[in-house]
Amino acid sequence: IAIPDSVTSIGEGTFNSCIGLTSITIPDSVTSIGRLAFYGCTGLTSITIPDSVTSIERLAFDGCTGLTSITIPDSVTSIGDNAFAGCTGLTSITIPDSVTSIGDNAFDGCTGLTDVHYTGTKAQWEAVDIGSYNKPLLAATIHCTDGDITPEQ
Repeated sequence: IAIPDSVTSIGEGTFNSCIGLTSITIPDSVTSIGRLAFYGCTGLTSITIPDSVTSIERLAFDGCTGLTSITIPDSVTSIGDNAFAGCTGLTSITIPDSVTSIGDNAFDGCTGLTDVHYTGTKAQWEAVDIGSYNKPLLAATIHCTDGDITPEQ
């Protein structure tokens, strides 16, 4: 799929349940990824999110079981509720220090998540507003610029 540069938003449900979609590059013109945009895209294994994106809305990648890693650009300030819920193949994710809030259930069901690479300090991570039901996120090792935060045993 080729998304033209004139597109500024991936709207609600645009690629909902497109199980044959395996890879997509979003152009720099896009500033938001809407609700349910890639919901249930189980075949999606690779996605490039540009620095122009400022928000990842609710349920945007919910159920994308084929995703194994994802890098969230520094332009993103919030990750919506259930944004990556059910992404069972997700093992690592990069979260920039620009993110100030992570919604409820954003990483619920991400049973394979072991490593979170955070571009800020431990103190900055502790200040991020993390919603309820994000146990897989909190059970992962958080790699900060000034050391790791390991899950409590």
